[in-house]
Amino acid sequence: MSTFTTADGTDLFYKDWGTGQPVVFSHGWPLNADAWDGQARLVAQHGYRAVAHDRRGHGRSAQTWHGNDMDTYADDLAQLIEALDLRDAVLVGHSTGGGEVARYLGRHGTGRVAKVVLLGAVPPRMLRTEANPDGVPIEAFDGIRAGVAADRSQFYWDLSAPFYGFNREGAAESEGVRRAFWLWSLQAGLHQAYECVKQFSETDFTEDLRRIDVPTLIAHGDDDQIVPVDNAARKSALLVPGATLKIYPGAPHGLVGTYEQEFNADLLAFLSA
Repeated sequence: MSTFTTADGTDLFYKDWGTGQPVVFSHGWPLNADAWDGQARLVAQHGYRAVAHDRRGHGRSAQTWHGNDMDTYADDLAQLIEALDLRDAVLVGHSTGGGEVARYLGRHGTGRVAKVVLLGAVPPRMLRTEANPDGVPIEAFDGIRAGVAADRSQFYWDLSAPFYGFNREGAAESEGVRRAFWLWSLQAGLHQAYECVKQFSETDFTEDLRRIDVPTLIAHGDDDQIVPVDNAARKSALLVPGATLKIYPGAPHGLVGTYEQEFNADLLAFLSA
């Protein structure tokens, strides 16, 4: 196992595959780096260096009681990039990982970054507020917290269906995909997963997005039941200067099958452009 230790003494797990220009993947909640294995292998096979870490509290990384907040997640990412001395990197974030990438850019800039990909990402802000009336009501996130606290195993299993759109009529459900999601989710600590809900739902990434000054691809499925596209990608594309917006008709939050294949092709094209 490859690990590095952050400034506050937290051991974080990461994968480092291939050689070439680095492509750094940040995963969604409550998963881990394994959720990016298909894309990490893909880019490594095409001459890039794939790096993916387990966020603190998730997967094989330490489950710290403190530090389960977006600023710390972003600083952990910065320390990983610096520890491996990655330069000209492409940062790729899905869902909560997209928020982590945005906050990294807001706090640490683009000095080591060449490009950015946000897939099904939570920015600019998920929570419904007076300033964000199209957002998701707080009751939805309270329900997530209640489900995690009461019976996280059942909650994660149930969540896997809308996450991948398997609850839609005519969807080709994969039990294997659902079992993988469930397994990855259970590797996150209970406290750490619970605390992270506030971070992905309430954090305002507006100013972080405005600071991005490198080519950015914002990709999102228009049938995303977890992070609704209108309040996320469409708004983010207006905040990131010169961003390219790609909407996948009918695609869910977690891309599988032909949706995943389309994103993979778009990712490779964006990397080589």
